[in-house]
Amino acid sequence: MALFKKKGQGVQRKVNLKFTIDCSRVVEDKVIVMRDFEKYLRENIKVNGKRGNLGNDVNVTSNARAILVQSDIPFSKRALKYLTKKYLRKVKISEYLRVIAVNKQNYEIRYLKIFNEEEEE
Repeated sequence: MALFKKKGQGVQRKVNLKFTIDCSRVVEDKVIVMRDFEKYLRENIKVNGKRGNLGNDVNVTSNARAILVQSDIPFSKRALKYLTKKYLRKVKISEYLRVIAVNKQNYEIRYLKIFNEEEEE
């Protein structure tokens, strides 16, 4: 790994983080538009305290079913979940969907399980 020095700090290792958000279940039902979600993440991810300041440090890409966030600087997975939930609230579908951590590097957007009392009786 490459080493670099920051002013006023000791030697730090270069971080190489990859996070994915799997949206395959909701994209099949055309609930989320991937292009809009990717654009929202690009505009709202903070780098050095400034929104939309991705530069070469953070890269956001998407394919048909998932969003991939790659970072060369320390980046919080929790912040990615927060932004995903914020996007779901913005498009007013947060009541029906939730964001679940599948493993250390992946999130998945799933439907909420709503139990109907009439079906049980």
